[in-house]
Amino acid sequence: MIERICPKCRVPMNGEKCIKPNCKCNTELSSTIYWCEDCNIPIFDKTCPTCGNEGRYISTDLRPVFPEENALISLLLKNNPEKYQKSSIWFGSGVYIIDGKKVKLSITKINGYPIEKIKEIKEKYDAFKENIDYSFFNVYKKRFIEANRDRYNYITEEAVQFVQQYCDKYELEDMLVSFSGGKDSTVTSHIVNRALGTNKVLHIFGDTTLEFPYTLEYKKRFNKNEESRGIRILTAKNREKNFEELCKIVGPPSRVMRWCCTVFKTGAIQKIISSAFKDKNNILSFQGIRHNESASRSKYERESESPKISKQTVASPIIDWIDYDVWLYILTTGIDFNEAYRLGWTRVGCWCCPNNGGWSEFLAKVHMYDQYVHWHDLLVDFAKQIGKPDPENYIDSGGWKARQGGNGLVAAQTSIVSFEPCATDENAFNYDLQRPITDELYELFKPFGFVNKELGNKRLGEVYIMNKAGKVILILQGRIGSTKLKVTIKDIHIAKSKTLSVAEGKIQCQLTKYQMCLGCKACESVCKYDAISVKDNGTGKITYSIDNEKCKRCTECVSHFNAGCYMRKVLGIKRT
Repeated sequence: MIERICPKCRVPMNGEKCIKPNCKCNTELSSTIYWCEDCNIPIFDKTCPTCGNEGRYISTDLRPVFPEENALISLLLKNNPEKYQKSSIWFGSGVYIIDGKKVKLSITKINGYPIEKIKEIKEKYDAFKENIDYSFFNVYKKRFIEANRDRYNYITEEAVQFVQQYCDKYELEDMLVSFSGGKDSTVTSHIVNRALGTNKVLHIFGDTTLEFPYTLEYKKRFNKNEESRGIRILTAKNREKNFEELCKIVGPPSRVMRWCCTVFKTGAIQKIISSAFKDKNNILSFQGIRHNESASRSKYERESESPKISKQTVASPIIDWIDYDVWLYILTTGIDFNEAYRLGWTRVGCWCCPNNGGWSEFLAKVHMYDQYVHWHDLLVDFAKQIGKPDPENYIDSGGWKARQGGNGLVAAQTSIVSFEPCATDENAFNYDLQRPITDELYELFKPFGFVNKELGNKRLGEVYIMNKAGKVILILQGRIGSTKLKVTIKDIHIAKSKTLSVAEGKIQCQLTKYQMCLGCKACESVCKYDAISVKDNGTGKITYSIDNEKCKRCTECVSHFNAGCYMRKVLGIKRT
């Protein structure tokens, strides 16, 4: 059973808003799953539709445990991979449910095993995996499908109708499905194709270069499967950057600073969308976002403008589904899915994501042993680089996941912009740059206005920035090759500034970007007009250019990120 609860009033509500006066809070979904003792399966309704018996409360959400994961937990709990092969096993609320009984498995304990012991577990599992038996699982699966038929029909019909409402608003060529290879995007893809009666909706796959091998294998199968044959998939991938090399420069991603998404996903997707949809002003992206995935996603609207990708309306057909619903749909329809779920992973983004829990980390040690060892060694080397006294403990305790800023990193120093006010002109500032002046510096001033290199004193290296009316708003003075730059602000209202200090801060944003650009392409992704181009020639040479004709001087690229540059935020350090 699923109902909406006001988190403040703790009262069930019918709609998405609390109806009590002076409240109006957004309601939250609350789910209840029951267990039928006779059928030995979870059920959505309290009364089992199959046998008519009353179920008992078992969890707020559940996922199936496939025979592959079953064998592993049998090893962990009983040192016998066959122990629970005949059992109905599910997972929910932090515990395994084995034939209706809750069994706790200490993830902290098993993830803390010495690598030698984990390797021993891996060897036992590998020796048994050819004998994994699906016959008992299939019996319980059939019962589960039959008992939850009404729930399946309801959620499917509602999601299909939601998608169909867009038929009159968008053409097929204006739609796409954001496809990650995970269970949610797999279900969303199937529902969209089902609702529209075609496999012609474009799919875009964001390859972060850190995908599970099972995800890449599934993507290859996807076009060959009966239900998805013929779907066109475009792969968005940042081929100019190497994840491990960036880790050495800016440190590995942490829970606070997951720069990998911006660098290897958002920018690449924005680029491929711009190419695929060219001059279209608004496209519709179907995504498998769900409220119960995380606290942040619980606040998402079912339809909204994308906060990360420009020119994109996001529609989420399964936003109110719980894990139970997703698996009910997959098992009922029999559609293919990512093999990582059979092994026990609950999410299949980047396999080494800092947001992965202890169970995911343990599974990586068992099923991706070589990759895990390599990643662990890279993390230890990083810990040594930033001067941690006990690098191994820092990594094994998860310290790297909580890391903030660029302390100990050389690249963090490039974020510092040194300046002092001009003694003779209160509207002028003298900067001491860490990178010599090149023509590329002037590209970064295009969002403020139009660059004019002819009017200024060439001997002094003067360049004027002018508005549409031809009025000078900024004067840049600095010779090519020099690190000394003087900026005179003739109009404080640049980039919607209201004071001189704010205007100067906007200039610092662009100078910071000039000094420390690593080619992350975050600027590209926030530009709605495709005016920004950031290229890496593979040797460390980054070129940053702005198309004068496309740029609308909205200055979103200046103001969107902290201090103007996404990497400035990533590498920010506390100054004493």
